[in-house]
Amino acid sequence: MPPPTELVRIDASGATFQVRVTPRARREEVGPVVDGLLRIKVAVPPERGEANEAVVALLASALGVPKRSVQIIAGGSSRRKTVRVIGARQDVLEKLFLIGKA
Repeated sequence: MPPPTELVRIDASGATFQVRVTPRARREEVGPVVDGLLRIKVAVPPERGEANEAVVALLASALGVPKRSVQIIAGGSSRRKTVRVIGARQDVLEKLFLIGKA
């Protein structure tokens, strides 16, 4: 398992990392990290962008940022997505990836 610093690329304006989304889950949750991907479970189906909206909302809540600060920059129609978060605190990101470590 790579250390959290290799899972999250942090620059002056934000952080970029990859997630693996499971739609139609029984409950919504963030974590654990499996094979370098942060697992995210959402209850909605992957139709009409609903799952992507749920991922953005769930990550924004977990990271303590507004939804407008979370963007899916690659993989919009895939389970594996690249996410960009503007303004997330580094300590919150580290906690998320350390707690989520499998």
